[in-house]
Amino acid sequence: MGEIVGAGLLAHVPTIVLPEQERRELNQGKEITLVTGLRQLREDVFARDDYDTVVVLDSHWATTVEFVVTAQRRRAGLFTSEELPRGMCRMPYDFPGDPELAENITKFADRHGTWITAIEDDYLPVYYATINLWKFLGEGLPDKRWVTIGVCQTGDMEDHLRLGRALADGIAATPGRRVLLIASGALSHTFWPLRELRDHESSDPVHIRTPEAREADHERIAWFKEGRHDKVLDTMDEFWKYRPEAKFFHYLMMAGALGEQACVARASQYGEYENSIGTGQVHLWFDRPSDGWTGAGPATAGPAHTPPGSLPDSRPAASRTVAGPPAPPSRTPHSHP
Repeated sequence: MGEIVGAGLLAHVPTIVLPEQERRELNQGKEITLVTGLRQLREDVFARDDYDTVVVLDSHWATTVEFVVTAQRRRAGLFTSEELPRGMCRMPYDFPGDPELAENITKFADRHGTWITAIEDDYLPVYYATINLWKFLGEGLPDKRWVTIGVCQTGDMEDHLRLGRALADGIAATPGRRVLLIASGALSHTFWPLRELRDHESSDPVHIRTPEAREADHERIAWFKEGRHDKVLDTMDEFWKYRPEAKFFHYLMMAGALGEQACVARASQYGEYENSIGTGQVHLWFDRPSDGWTGAGPATAGPAHTPPGSLPDSRPAASRTVAGPPAPPSRTPHSHP
């Protein structure tokens, strides 16, 4: 059976792919640690041989009537962003996909009460929430497959958890797959207005749009480091007040795949928590615990799933508060010259 062997909540901000000189000019002469963090994450995780497929849960790709998973054998071309073409222009990309995995994910849609379609069209758009991270974590690793799943703008929290459950089952049904998940997107996500934003381009968190949003982000980062996914999920109504990117659906899909409230994986932080013109950005990586994502069995066991049609909170409270191993330290690499 296939396995999820690692997962991350990662930032994809346009600044990370700007030339270094421009990054430093925007950040008072300093390198932004979102860049150095991704470089360290590549060295620690993505350069290893113990996985074969990356699934990106892309907060920029919004579908309407169903979830869509990419199923091309290969994706290659030049990417220019419609949002910021000056900064992300004709970026080359070329990576294999995983049609078998994509098709297997769709087979579990009915079981989990959702709709998922695999699309192999070579003209399907690609978004920088996928491409920017591939440039750091996948480029130069030609054997690693990359697949993307978008958020569904008509879905709610439960719909995205259901997608995650189907994703986990699709991975388990794909023999031999060892998969890394990336929830690509921000925490709080309110930009400064156009006439003000150039005063807030530094990465210093003092520029986060409001102190309350910054505090909400810090609270969730602390919970992630403690392995308290239950607290993050149980307080989504509160977090939505600070407009997390894509309603935090990128994380919710990942959580659905890892066991939801029962997940006890603790985060390692790569780089600092940083501002991007008002929004809260961080790289958090979750290694799979030795006793599995939910602490309930061997590492090779799949995550615990909510039965189809029931709500995630229907689980016993004890199953949502399992203690995990000691919290790993933050990993804040030095800036590269």
